[in-house]
Amino acid sequence: VQLQASGGGLVQDGGSLRLSCAASGDTFSRYDVGWFRQAPGKEREFVGAITWNGGNTYYADSMKGRFTISRDNAMKSLYLQMDSLMPEDTAVYYCAARRGDFYGRRVYAEYQRYNYWGQGTEVTVSS
Repeated sequence: VQLQASGGGLVQDGGSLRLSCAASGDTFSRYDVGWFRQAPGKEREFVGAITWNGGNTYYADSMKGRFTISRDNAMKSLYLQMDSLMPEDTAVYYCAARRGDFYGRRVYAEYQRYNYWGQGTEVTVSS
């Protein structure tokens, strides 16, 4: 599966932004998908993920209540709605995918478990 993230940009502190990730190639509904981010000089960080069937989501603690991940299997797309953005959310955001488990119950936060990556979209939150 190939992934392409979009929707990044410059937003003010407290603002909102919606990222999209378009998939192509293999059947999108077979894959768990997630968002990661990497700020300059920092390690890649898990943001949130959703199972192939949309039944389970999981977020990093600092994103809970502010970020919402969703997917549309018919449209082969993944989304990340980001609200109450803060300057520390500034990073390049990547979408990633892995073949889903049969039951679609467990969500993985470790980036090593994701085999397919998009090119990243840059988000800058100004103070």
